[in-house]
Amino acid sequence: MPHRAWLVVAVAFVTIIGAAAFRTLPGLVTDPLAEDFGWSRGTIGAAVSVNLVLNGLIAPFSAALMDRFGIRRVVTGALGLIAVGVGAGVVMREAWQLLLLWGVFVGLGTGALATGFAATVTNRWFAERRGLVSGILTAAGASGQLVFLPVLSWLVVAHGWRPATATVALAALAVVPLAWLLMRDHPADVGLPLLGATEVTPPPPPVPGVARRALTVLSRAVRTGTFWLLAGSFAICGASTNGLIQTHFVPAAHDHPHHMPVTAAASLLAVIGVFDVVGTIASGWLTDRFDSRRLLAVYYALRGVSLLFLPMLLAPTVHPPMLFFIVFYGLDWVATVPPTIALCREHFGEDGPIVFGWVLASHQAGAAAVAFLGGVARDVFGTYDVVFHASGALCAAAALMVLVIRRRRAL
Repeated sequence: MPHRAWLVVAVAFVTIIGAAAFRTLPGLVTDPLAEDFGWSRGTIGAAVSVNLVLNGLIAPFSAALMDRFGIRRVVTGALGLIAVGVGAGVVMREAWQLLLLWGVFVGLGTGALATGFAATVTNRWFAERRGLVSGILTAAGASGQLVFLPVLSWLVVAHGWRPATATVALAALAVVPLAWLLMRDHPADVGLPLLGATEVTPPPPPVPGVARRALTVLSRAVRTGTFWLLAGSFAICGASTNGLIQTHFVPAAHDHPHHMPVTAAASLLAVIGVFDVVGTIASGWLTDRFDSRRLLAVYYALRGVSLLFLPMLLAPTVHPPMLFFIVFYGLDWVATVPPTIALCREHFGEDGPIVFGWVLASHQAGAAAVAFLGGVARDVFGTYDVVFHASGALCAAAALMVLVIRRRRAL
């Protein structure tokens, strides 16, 4: 009989998919919201920006929350926040309501289900195969994008943005009873050892001061140049992925003069999610064998070049050069994560995972900035071209930043 740990992983996988549904929504409903309420793209981008900032800020503390209150309570509470925030958006009328619901509520909910959730499940339930489990749960976010994008894009085109929004809220809500009934905090709660262990070990008592340690580690890390180089380059990573492509690719492809159908643009974004999984696994394999700094430099440089060419590839229909861009961008999407984690571990030792949590917060801050500024630029210039070109230049700067980091072995 399979170990109960695999059931917990399956529930965690479905939970992350349910939470990831919202990630696909803003890019699909930007134009409908602008048409219905007269909101500028900058206003809509501001709500996405608040969401991403809060997502990044709460992520370093998510493990502490689960340690204090338990995985099951935090997960169900986070899903409830997402469901309420997205669902209440169906009846919103004012821009401040968009900022509160989609920005604050959903940002807090998705932040609690970020990397800390996957790491906590992996560490508490598995004594072996942790790499495999981490990869599976990391892939869940991309899988959510793949599952929901085509459905939501069809709903937006055929029935409007409100049914699509309600669908996302229901997806999050549907996972709540599953998580509450089947998720457990520790194997000992059901009388089992960790998968790969032989003896049942009692769950460790809640560790006081975990959140304080996160702040202490940050205060030490910010005194080093390496932290700022990692945080700065990863901020550009977030700006050129979640902030730019995930938020603005669909409206840019549908924009004048291209007018690519929303369903076609959304399908292309879903394909990015497929190759995202492949690229992440391959990058982890490469990170074990090559200098992480050089890998990152190559990733950022190639991403920057592709963004410079993207405005020329946008067209009313899908064509081979655009497909090449989509495949490449999918492979490169989160390929930056394994070498960035490796550099955090190499330079900060046991504090490396916590440092990466703060570096991830900078990733979300960069994404938030471009989610907002990209919309403002479209309002001002009437085109997204300047945003793509500027992001390409930033990626070139990120490639130089990671090369400046000195080599150092973990203590």
